[in-house]
Amino acid sequence: MENPVNHLTRIGIALIALSITAAPSRGHEKHGHQSYSAGEPGDPSKPSRTVEVEMKEMEFTPFRIEVKRGEQIRFVIKNAGTEDHEFLLAATEENLKHAEVMKKHPHMEHDDPNGVRLAPKKSAEIVWKFTEAGTFEYSCLIPDHRDYGMTGRVIVK
Repeated sequence: MENPVNHLTRIGIALIALSITAAPSRGHEKHGHQSYSAGEPGDPSKPSRTVEVEMKEMEFTPFRIEVKRGEQIRFVIKNAGTEDHEFLLAATEENLKHAEVMKKHPHMEHDDPNGVRLAPKKSAEIVWKFTEAGTFEYSCLIPDHRDYGMTGRVIVK
């Protein structure tokens, strides 16, 4: 007959192992978002307005975009700079938290519908539906880029 203490120890170790393997990934690649602060992924098969956003060293053009609540935007994002940049659409507070994680893991890449990292001279598209009124931002969270002013604003009315 097994010692009850050894039996409980094994059960405890098994539970700890299960909780570690079941923990969600905290990397850029898979955030497991249930919702997004700036709206929701759009439907590429539905009509949308196209907004071109150019990224280059420490700036986005345009800096400010106005949209209507419920409007779907197809962002065409182009990196016209000489180094990698990223576009991450979220509430400012969320981007600030994310920027802190990026300082520890500067080479993480986005695989989220609200963000993309691009090498120089590359482009990508994001289709986004703005479901809430407010002010949101797009930001480059590569370390120091946001600090040097690489942000833009989306005003949802």
